[in-house]
Amino acid sequence: MASDRSLPHLFIRQSATAEPYSPPPGGPVGNKVASPNDPTLHAQGLLANLERAGNKIAAKKQAATVEPVEGAVSGVYVEFESFPGVELAVESLDSRVGKVHPELMSVQPVETAYGLVERATVFVPDGKLQNFVKKIEEYAETADTERPTHSNLVNRIKEIRLASINALWTDPVDRLPRVDEKIWLEVWLRVRDGREIDRFREFAAQAEITLHRHILQMADRVVLLAATTLEQLSGALDVLDDLAEIRRSNHAAEVLALQPAVDQGEWVSALLERTDHAPDDAPAACILDTGVFRDHPLLRPALNAEDCHTAETPWNTQDHSGHGTEMAGLALFGDLGQALVAAERIHLRHRLESAKILPPPPAFNEPDVYGLVVAKAVDRVEIQAPRRRRVFSMAVTAGHDTPNGESVSNYGQPTSWSSAIDALAYGHSIDSATDSGQVVIRTQEAEAHPRLFVVSAGNIFPFDLDHLTRSDVEPVEDPAQAWNVLTVGAFTERDDMSEAPAGFNGWRPLAPRGELSPHSRTSVAFSRTWPVKPEVVFEGGNAAASPDDLMIDTPENLQVLTTQAPVQRPGQLGLTAGTSAATAQAANMAAQIMCSYPSLWPETVRALIIHSAEWTSAMRSRITAEKKKVDRAALLRRYGMGVPDVGRATRSASNALTLVAQETIHPFNGAGALREIHMHDLPWPVEVLMGMGETPVRLRVTLAYFIDPNPGRRGWRRRYTYASHGLRFDMRRATESNSDFRKRINRKALAEEEARPESHAESGEWFFGAKLQQSPGSVHTDIWQGTAADLASRGAIAVYPVTGWWKENPKKDRSPDGARYSLVISIDTPSEDVDIWTPVAQQIGVPITIS
Repeated sequence: MASDRSLPHLFIRQSATAEPYSPPPGGPVGNKVASPNDPTLHAQGLLANLERAGNKIAAKKQAATVEPVEGAVSGVYVEFESFPGVELAVESLDSRVGKVHPELMSVQPVETAYGLVERATVFVPDGKLQNFVKKIEEYAETADTERPTHSNLVNRIKEIRLASINALWTDPVDRLPRVDEKIWLEVWLRVRDGREIDRFREFAAQAEITLHRHILQMADRVVLLAATTLEQLSGALDVLDDLAEIRRSNHAAEVLALQPAVDQGEWVSALLERTDHAPDDAPAACILDTGVFRDHPLLRPALNAEDCHTAETPWNTQDHSGHGTEMAGLALFGDLGQALVAAERIHLRHRLESAKILPPPPAFNEPDVYGLVVAKAVDRVEIQAPRRRRVFSMAVTAGHDTPNGESVSNYGQPTSWSSAIDALAYGHSIDSATDSGQVVIRTQEAEAHPRLFVVSAGNIFPFDLDHLTRSDVEPVEDPAQAWNVLTVGAFTERDDMSEAPAGFNGWRPLAPRGELSPHSRTSVAFSRTWPVKPEVVFEGGNAAASPDDLMIDTPENLQVLTTQAPVQRPGQLGLTAGTSAATAQAANMAAQIMCSYPSLWPETVRALIIHSAEWTSAMRSRITAEKKKVDRAALLRRYGMGVPDVGRATRSASNALTLVAQETIHPFNGAGALREIHMHDLPWPVEVLMGMGETPVRLRVTLAYFIDPNPGRRGWRRRYTYASHGLRFDMRRATESNSDFRKRINRKALAEEEARPESHAESGEWFFGAKLQQSPGSVHTDIWQGTAADLASRGAIAVYPVTGWWKENPKKDRSPDGARYSLVISIDTPSEDVDIWTPVAQQIGVPITIS
C-alpha cells in the first residue's frame, strides 16, 4: 500500500541514448503458402483469366457511354481473389515500377461459400496487364523447380477477373446497396497529381451525381460524399483511374439520456459560493457536442462567450438538446454530486470550451463526413486561443449497421471519421479552403501540433440481463476505434437500490459494484489486428432489472448527477449515464494532469491516465482467474486497464515512485530500413531494492505515442499498414549485463561474426507478456511482479521501432522530423517505511526538502 501521495513524479531529461538499430534474427515469419498440386495447370488457369479480362476490356471500351475525363490515365480495374484462408501478396500487386504502373486500390476480406478469401482491386493502366502475364509465364517456366519464380505472388491467387464497381466496396458485403438504390456514399480517391477532385467532379456532372460540399483530403486519399447509385458510379471505372474505395457514409448518433430535472437551486448557489474558478489562460476541457448552455450558473464563470464555437457558422452556440451541457458539468467538476455535498472550498484549475459539432434539428439528418465537422470545430477553437492547452472531449459516436449474426470482420477497422481524428491527434493542422462552392479540408504535413482526444466507447440499448456477454459482442462505435484517442468505457459503483424511486421496489442492480456498466461497449469482438478499446473506464451508471426479470430500466439513483440546460424541462441539475458521462469525467482528469504538469505532451497525459488505472476487485477477480495470457487479453478488451485515479496520475509517494520520460526517436532512415533504438539507463533505487531482498514488488511500464494514419483499405500490411510507425519496449533482465541486453535486442550491437548471447531466463512475471506487449495500437502497457532484489538489476529499458507505412514509403517518411513518445515507469513497494523516491530524485538532481 502506498503512503500518502504528496511527492511529484520524477522526470528524466534526455535519458535516452540513440544507437543504430537492426532487429535480431528470429522475428515473426510471414505465413507460408503451399504450392498448388499442379503449378503448371494453376498458371494456365490464371493466364486464361487474364485473357478473358483482356477481351472484356476491349468490349467495354467500345460500349462506353461516358466521355473520357481530361488528365485521367486510361486503364482498367482488375480484381484478384485469394485461395480460402490465404492472404494475397499485396505488395507484389502494386509494383510501383516505372512512372505509370499498376496500383493497388483496396483489399477486402470476404466470406464466401468456400471460406474466407481476400479480394484486391488493382488499377492497371493500358498496356500494363502484360506485367502480370509475364510474371505468371515466368512462374510456369520454373514450375518444376523447388521454388518457382514469383511463387509468393502466384501461389496465393485463386482467380483474376475484371472488376465491377462492387470490387471497390470495402464495407461489409451485407451493407452493399442495391445497384439502383440512391444513397450517400463515401467515394475514396487516390492522390496522384492533385487534380483527382476536379476529374471526379467532371465525371459526376456527366453522370448526374450530387456531391456534398465537404471533402476530406489525407496523405494519399481524398474522401468525397456522393448521392448516387452504384449503377451511376460504375461509369467511373471506364474513364477514371482515381477510384480507390467505396463505403457507406457514417452518421453521428446523438446520445441523449435526459431524465426528469430536480430543482436544486439552493445547492447550486452554495457550491458556486465556495468554488474558486481558474484564470482565462488555464488549460481547458473542450466539449465537442451539441453546444453548452453557457448561462448555467455553475458553468458561466468557467466558459467565456468567445470560447463557444460552432463547426458551421449558421448554428447557434447554445445547447439545443442538453447533452453538451451534461458533459460540461462533469468535465468541469468531475463528480458533481460529491462537489455539491462537500463542505470545503473547491479550487478549479481548468476551464471549459465548447465547439458545437451536431446541428440543431431538423438539420441533424444531413449526411456528412463527420471527421470534417470535428476538424472545422477544432480549427475554430485553436484560432480563438492558439496557445491554450486543452483536451478535446467527444461523447458522440456512430453505430454499426450490422444486425446480430452478420459479419463483424469490419469491427475495429478505420473509417474516414476515426482516421480524421487520428490525423488531428497526431498533429496535422487544418487548412480550410473554399473551391468551386465546396469546402475542402486538408491535413497538412508540416509543423505537427499533437492534440489529446477522449472519446466515448458508445452505449448499448436495449439492455440485456446477461450484460457482460452483451457488452462483449457489442463493439465500440465509430470513431472510438481511433488509435490515437483515449477511448473511455463505463464501469459502475452504483448498486444501492435502498433509495430507488417509487415504482422500483424489489428491483435489483444489473451490474454488481465495480463491474462493467451495462451501458458500455468493448473491443472483444475486434479482430486482433486492431487496438484494445476502451483503454480505461469511468463511472457510467447502472441499470436495474424487475423482480420477474421481464423489465430493465435506469432508475435515477443509478445515474450520474450533472448540470442541465433548460431545453426540455426547468431546473439546473439533471441526470446522465453511459460512456458519455464516463468520457466527460476522463476529460476532467486529463485537464487536471495538464494543470499539474504544464510541460507534458498530450501523449504523456494519455499515458498517465492509462498508467494510473487499476482494476476493481470485481474486474481483478475475473482477470487473475485466467491463467492463460490470451484469455487475460480478452478481458483487457472489456475493461481496459481499469479505473484511473487522479492521485496516482499526478503524484508519487516515498514507496511508490513514478518516472516519466518524453523523447523523440527517428524510426526509419528514409531508405526503407530501421534507423535507431533508444537505450534508457534509468535512475534506479538499487541499494534500497537490494536491501529489501525477497520482498515482492510491482513494476509497471507504459509506452505511448501517436501514429500518422493511412486509412486506405489495402490490406494494412507492410507499406499499407494503418500506422506510420510502431514502437515497442523491452527491459533488461535481472541476470543480464547492459552489454548482453543490447546484444539480445539489437543485431547492430553484435560484433562481426559474433553470436547473439543466449537468452537469459526472465525473473518474475509480466502479467500480459511479450505477445500482448507487441499487440497493435499506439499505447503498450504491462505489469511485472517479482522480488525487490531482482528488480534492482532491471534499471534499463529499450524503446525500438517496428514497421509502418513510413518505412515502406520512403518518399513520405517523416522520420527525419522525429517521432515523439512518452515512457512512464512506476515501482510500487508494500512497505510504507521504505523510501525509493528520494535516492532517485537525488540521481536526477531534484532538490530534496527535509521537513
